[in-house]
Amino acid sequence: MLVTGCSSGIGGAIAARLATAGWPVYATARRPDALAGLEKLGCHAVRLDVTDDASMEAAVEVIAAEHGAVGVLVNNAGFSQSGAVETVALDRARRQFDTNFFGPARLTQLVLPGMRAQGWGKVINISSMGGRLTFPGGGYYHATKYALEALSDALRFEVGGFGIDVVLIEPGFIRTGFSEAAAASVDAEAAAGDDPYREFTAGVLASTRRVYDRGVMSRLAGSPDDVARVVLEAITASRPRARYPVAPSARLLRGLRALMPDRAWDAFMSRLFVQPGGSGG
Repeated sequence: MLVTGCSSGIGGAIAARLATAGWPVYATARRPDALAGLEKLGCHAVRLDVTDDASMEAAVEVIAAEHGAVGVLVNNAGFSQSGAVETVALDRARRQFDTNFFGPARLTQLVLPGMRAQGWGKVINISSMGGRLTFPGGGYYHATKYALEALSDALRFEVGGFGIDVVLIEPGFIRTGFSEAAAASVDAEAAAGDDPYREFTAGVLASTRRVYDRGVMSRLAGSPDDVARVVLEAITASRPRARYPVAPSARLLRGLRALMPDRAWDAFMSRLFVQPGGSGG
């Protein structure tokens, strides 16, 4: 099993649970020294940067040399770029897509020949409820997750006949330090001066911290191990579902979004966020 983004959070929990369950796990990160704890659990630590093609090829070759092919790929590496669409520099948006979308896409391309040759395999893509709905201030992050969902839906049909399953894991709010990471991703210059989105951006960060750290929604959040348990369920199922929501927040908000027309969702969001150019911004 090849798991990306294992230095902390969800990826670390997935690698730990799979290793504890007895699976041979190749835990990866850009800095292998961050994987020492997982090595103690029996994981193999491998350097892998999902924005570096040579790095991905080398990691797949390591596993192919020892096992013939990658049997299970868990595409977990990713991050959130927050900010108003107008203010986020496009190089930051491209980095977001390189990590959250093109990295998993390329790694999937690299493992599929081996999976086809052995007649089985599973590609587990860690998406988000944010691939089915959007929050203001997260446009580029949501775009990467929507793209990953679409790619997975197409891929599921294309490789099913070869005995390969493609599964989407859709976590809701997960307590992983996400709020701090989101705050750090906001361009300080974009939130300063006469920026028309300054109050909106501050509101987005406050709402994110409120959701993850306190308030009603925080009670509906899950843990990294909740995600790991669902990943193990999907891997061991003979006929896994196409999608697995994780945490009560994912089930609740996905259900609400499915019931609400677009304008109703916008109105719901206006109760949670300051709208730029409106009466509150």
